[in-house]
This record gives sequence, C-alpha cells and structure tokens, in this order.
Amino acid sequence: MTFRSSLYVGTVMHRRFRPRHHKFRYRAFWLFVDLDELSEPTMRLRLFSYNRGNWFGLHDTDHGDGSATPLRLQVQHHLAQAGIDAAGGSIKLLCMPRTLGYSFNPLSVYFCYRADAALAALLYEVHNTFGERTYIIPVDTGSGGRQHCRKTFYVSPFMDMDLRYDFEVDGPSDRIAIAIRVSTAEGAVMHASLAGVRRELTDRALLGVFLANPAITLKVMAAIHWEALRLWLKGLRLRRRPAPPVSVVTVTSATQD
Repeated sequence: MTFRSSLYVGTVMHRRFRPRHHKFRYRAFWLFVDLDELSEPTMRLRLFSYNRGNWFGLHDTDHGDGSATPLRLQVQHHLAQAGIDAAGGSIKLLCMPRTLGYSFNPLSVYFCYRADAALAALLYEVHNTFGERTYIIPVDTGSGGRQHCRKTFYVSPFMDMDLRYDFEVDGPSDRIAIAIRVSTAEGAVMHASLAGVRRELTDRALLGVFLANPAITLKVMAAIHWEALRLWLKGLRLRRRPAPPVSVVTVTSATQD
C-alpha cells in the first residue's frame, strides 16, 4: 500500500565560521508524515506505530507542548493564534522518528497547507538538550521558501542570543533541503542544513534505514555532546543560559528584523 507519508534519507551538515572554524556532517533520515494519515486504519506497518511502542514511532508527547493532545489540534491552535487560515488543509511533519523507544529532534518542521494544497505556513519546532522547546512561525510563504527572524530561544551553549536566523526550504518533493544561516550584524556565524532523497514509507524501507543507521536519535544526542566537546577543546566557552521563553510557543513574523 502507498502512503501519503514517506521517508527522506540523507545528511545533516553544520559549519561554524567564527570565532573558530568547525564543521561536521552525519548521515541521517527523517519521517515525513501526514498527521491525518496517522489515525487512519489503512496505515498498517509492522515496524512503525503511532503513540505505541515499536522499532519506530511517532508520539504526540515527543512534540508540541509535550502533552497527549493530538499534534494536528496543537498546530491548528498555533496557526489560528498567528492569524493564519489553513482550514481544511493537510499538515505534514518532518522529523526523526522515535527509534527503539527514544526520541530527540533538534529541529522538526511542520508544512501547513490550505485546502487548495497551497502552502500556508512553515512551523519550526526547536528542541534543546535541556528539555525545553519552542516554535518559530514564519507566516510569509510568498518569499520562495525563504524566511527570517530573530533568535528568541537558547539552543547552542556556545552561541549568543543576539542572532538572526535565515531559513531556506526547497521541497518537499523527490528531494528536500532545509538550510539555516545564523548571523550577526558582523556577518555569518554558522550554516546548518539537512538534505534528503524521498523513499516510500514501507517496512522494508524502515528496516533498510535502521540497518544503515541504527538508533538514530541516540546517535544525534551523542553527536551533539561529542561536537560540543570538540568546540570546547578549540577554546569556545559556554554562554550563560537565560530563562526560557514564558510561553512554549514563540510566534514571530517571517519579516522580523
């Protein structure tokens, strides 16, 4: 059976330009799931489950506000608060699936469509290693997949808060690419990107990505700490962590300077 949901298989790349040059690249894969399809009885996979234990899964509590409220309802609420009309449209989530019972996503992206299948908004969900999470909702999708906003949320312990994020999204189609450029008034600080090639969501494909990259979410957490150690050895020192945003959701204009 063919699903609207799929997999993307590819790589993650980070490159810092200052105060020290640092670069890494890892293989990774992502689930691209239509949130409406999760509860459909036709979605039957042996290796993937929704809100139940399995090799792979997606749990509502791993995303959004951490509650058991269905993600579609949460996203619809945030879109309404931001004044975005996406009634009747699909919502698709790009994220790493929970793997062997463990979940961690530095970045998840919700693609929110109108009823006519036009893209209404992109919702970026950021998690840090302190268990905090927030959203940034750029609402201007008439800019060719490009948005920008000010940083409002503590992520990397080696980066200041006074930063600008520029997002560029290509896809989703047969391929997907998401680039994030981090900068100050003095210039670029870091460039991060993910890129993947689409595969059908099947048990065979899930087994293949597991054998090629087992325990992906554990690997991500281990890689974060390994790269942090390398940065520390290069002389970078920790920035003080400010109090998290009052709200778990930060709504910001895509054209905010």
